Amino acid sequence: MKLKGGANGIGYNTISNNILFKDFDQNILSDIASNFVEETWPAHTCSNCSNLRHKFHIIISGRLKVFQTDKETGREFTLFLLIQNQFFDVISLVDNCNHKIYYESLEEVKMLSTPTITMRNWLKMYPRLNERLLTYVSQQLLSVEDYAVNHTFFDIPARLARLILKNLNHKSQKLEYINDLSNEEIANLIGSTRAVVNRHFQDFKKEGILKIGRKEVEVINLPLLLKKATNQ
Repeated sequence: MKLKGGANGIGYNTISNNILFKDFDQNILSDIASNFVEETWPAHTCSNCSNLRHKFHIIISGRLKVFQTDKETGREFTLFLLIQNQFFDVISLVDNCNHKIYYESLEEVKMLSTPTITMRNWLKMYPRLNERLLTYVSQQLLSVEDYAVNHTFFDIPARLARLILKNLNHKSQKLEYINDLSNEEIANLIGSTRAVVNRHFQDFKKEGILKIGRKEVEVINLPLLLKKATNQ
């Protein structure tokens, strides 16, 4: 894990384009950006909430997996894949608690970090931050709610189809963010296993729903994929 002190041009652009700080006065943005430092996590760097709860992070580039793991079985459940302009850890920020969560960079991840106490001071100074943070938390809750509904009412092929649809670029018909993930990582996102996900991917391919290449998945029959997503 590498650190760079001070906010450079990339840091300022990241702050000014982030939903939390967008439309802030330029002088305020400059002051806020100067309180962040740039961090680089090499691929497959892991950490946990205990180590990171004293800092607030905004992602510049790369994907960060947020997950829980069962120490006895080794099974993982991925709560979120965080990408550019998303941030963490919101729970530690608002509640000062130490929850059991883990983070892993899926490739090199660059991010900005600032002390949690600094971020809390900004929340007091700028009411807009509270409103925008609440909106973000609401979106994350909806995502967890969506997972709970999928897990309760839909079988695994439907869950897989719904995950594909959620990450589908409708212009190119190709997947974004999860297109190069292993079947094991896909399984962690829908509460299944690698072998089961692999079987259903092959079924989708045989049924003419997907075209599967090396680290690339393309939807070739959207109506049939939509049908799969409804347990049909």
